[in-house]
Amino acid sequence: MQALLAFSRAVDRLNAGFAVIADYLVLFAVLISAGNAISRYLFHVSSNSMLEIQWYMFAGMVLLGASYTLKLNEHVRVDLIYSALSTRNRLLVDIFGLVVLYLPVVFYLFWLCWPFFWRSFTSGETSMNAGGLTLWPAKATLPLGFGLLFLQGLSELIKRFAALQGLMTLETRYEKPLQ
Repeated sequence: MQALLAFSRAVDRLNAGFAVIADYLVLFAVLISAGNAISRYLFHVSSNSMLEIQWYMFAGMVLLGASYTLKLNEHVRVDLIYSALSTRNRLLVDIFGLVVLYLPVVFYLFWLCWPFFWRSFTSGETSMNAGGLTLWPAKATLPLGFGLLFLQGLSELIKRFAALQGLMTLETRYEKPLQ
């Protein structure tokens, strides 16, 4: 179990690193958007590539930051019964959800996205817009993001099994206080 927990910590660190990249993508997208607006209105110059790069960055923000959101348990959660359960039963519900729903769906999405990206990469696909960009970097965020989500799901599964065995303490009350 110690090796699995070491793997879990490594995945958590990996996704924290990608979350930092997602943070910087937000900043760069804002700067590019502002620069594009200024150049369009002041200098009457516009670029399709500047518009497209913002979409690429948005894809990166969402897909590279999603796995860290899962790690922090900040994702959307519908709680009808969960809060009334004991800690042990909450862990069991989490394990069930991860094994039966989350991991298979995320793996399937990764499996669907890979050929979509690979065709674009091997063909050198570019945008149809004048001055458009190469498309594969944007499409690469799909399998990369779902791959990171899958790894984080494995990490969360390992942590829940460790918590059931008493090897670690895991917070299972996810609701935030009213602010």
